[in-house]
Amino acid sequence: MKLNRSSGILLHITSLPSEYGIGDLGTSAYKFVDFLKASGHKYWQLLPLNPTHSTYSHSPYSSYSAFAGNPLLISPELLEKEKLVDLKKFSIPKKFSAEKVNFEPVEKYKTDLLDSAYSNFKERKADFPDFKIFCKKHALWLNDFALFKSLSQKNEKGWLKWPEELRDRKPVALNKAEKELSEEIEKEKFIQYLFFKQWESLTSYAHKNDVQLIGDIPFYVNHESADCWANTEYFKLDNDKMPTHVSGVPPDYFSETGQLWGTPVFEWKTLKKNKYDWWVKRIKQNLLLFDLVRIDHFRAFAAYWQVPAGDETAINGKWVKSPGMEFFKIIEKEIPEMPFIAEDLGQLDQPVYDLLEKFNFPGMNVLQFAFGEEKAENPYLPFNHKSHSIAYTGTHDNNTTVGWFKAADKVTKQHLQRYSDKRLTVNNVHEILHRIVLRSVAKIAIFPLQDIIGLGEEALMNTPGSIEGNWTWRVKEDQIPLEAVKSLREQNILFGRFKEPKPVKKVKK
Repeated sequence: MKLNRSSGILLHITSLPSEYGIGDLGTSAYKFVDFLKASGHKYWQLLPLNPTHSTYSHSPYSSYSAFAGNPLLISPELLEKEKLVDLKKFSIPKKFSAEKVNFEPVEKYKTDLLDSAYSNFKERKADFPDFKIFCKKHALWLNDFALFKSLSQKNEKGWLKWPEELRDRKPVALNKAEKELSEEIEKEKFIQYLFFKQWESLTSYAHKNDVQLIGDIPFYVNHESADCWANTEYFKLDNDKMPTHVSGVPPDYFSETGQLWGTPVFEWKTLKKNKYDWWVKRIKQNLLLFDLVRIDHFRAFAAYWQVPAGDETAINGKWVKSPGMEFFKIIEKEIPEMPFIAEDLGQLDQPVYDLLEKFNFPGMNVLQFAFGEEKAENPYLPFNHKSHSIAYTGTHDNNTTVGWFKAADKVTKQHLQRYSDKRLTVNNVHEILHRIVLRSVAKIAIFPLQDIIGLGEEALMNTPGSIEGNWTWRVKEDQIPLEAVKSLREQNILFGRFKEPKPVKKVKK
């Protein structure tokens, strides 16, 4: 995959302004594409778009489907344009906030809205001939997903506690359930149809405006998911379908006990026998949505940290090798261009470097990791960046630049001061780091919108290892820096990340 020198902004859909309590695929998304184009940015980077759940604090990295889209992102405005809902009949809850997503009332509001949309759809099916086409196109995952969701709602408990014949996917029981829940299944498919239709429209608009989309694939999937239920042989489970081993990362400088993520780990031997078919489908699904895909926790393709199920910490885990080389050779045959970004942050070893080098995957350089002890070999210092890579001021897992600077120790601040040769304050540090990243030799420079604006710790998206207050930050409409469009564009031009299009010469008739 060839990268051209360019830049982009990181902002999840949920963080967009809207009056419906959460960012969605409506007007604000199109306006943000306009902002990206006007300011000379080529990329819009997003977090995973899969469905989220209150059990996992609505983390986009903990979903009950690796293929489906998140219903909470469906735009009420666009539903009304298709005459599927009348928004006057749905009052905006007082608990909605312009600054944070309050997921509980948002879920209730969107559920009621989608129920109404489906009722209207049933009466007007002839107006939506592309629904059947959508269902056929996505059948490989959609049928299992819709049945899983319908059974989950009927039984009101996890799939391990379903009747054994459904838990174990006995064909007779599945056929019976499909007939009994036919309407519920159709509704789930219809909701996915709406999501993908709205997403495809936004994608088309972005491409017309020379904006490309960067997506994100979490490495693991939840045990409580359509994927695990429908593909139990691809996960390390016992005869009762309980995980025998779960995921995490080992103890390190930041945590004496490591991190216990708790998702089931993959049974790579079985995946290998079937030429990694589930993973191939998953990656192809993401490439229907995005132009580039960031692969989260990339190092697990070389080796992953496996913890015995039932342990309360990750201390007793061990490293287990993954068949990354063979896996990506299969992927390369299926997807020769391999438009992937490797999330290669954290503790890496030679097998990970070998994977990156073998397949020439661009990695990530996060500027917040560059300063502190002045070690010239620090890979995150801009003079050590590789050209074929992505440079960031920070990611969704970092503090904002302003918040990071406020919390930084004296050594870090002094190092940054000497490096930038500027007098640093909380009012200008985001602008200085912005320019440092723009100057990097890394082909792509990405900035969280919070760092473009200069917001502090109050605008954190996620604090790894915590479960409170994450994934809720929203940008208010008057915070999007429209007044900075000209300056941002000029900086992108100055540092070779954007070229003004040449005026089209009119041909005389």
